[in-house]
Amino acid sequence: EVQLQASGGGLVQAGGSLRLSCATSGFTFDNYAISWWRRAPGKEREGVSCFTASDGRTYYADFVQGRFTTSGDSAKNRGYLQMNSLKPEDTAVYYCAAGPGSCGSSTYTDYWGQGTLVTVSS
Repeated sequence: EVQLQASGGGLVQAGGSLRLSCATSGFTFDNYAISWWRRAPGKEREGVSCFTASDGRTYYADFVQGRFTTSGDSAKNRGYLQMNSLKPEDTAVYYCAAGPGSCGSSTYTDYWGQGTLVTVSS
């Protein structure tokens, strides 16, 4: 059974940093893509980043523009989202998703974890 669990959210001041972690189980990490998404209050869910474990390629939404870094550790079966220079508009529930193949494939978001709340105060 595939399981994902996001953690690491919290309250941080603008300009601060947080590192989110996505613990995974039930699949071969190196064959999957790990993506991060967020849903801000009153807004639609949006993609933040994606990491293809097989080749290490990463993709980011324009709004993160060098502030966020996504990575993965196959030895620990974990994906990460390092968030720096946080802004109040980054406040949202952040979710990790996973699926076989590469970022952008039809299956790369087959599985979802529960969210972790990030609140950035001004």
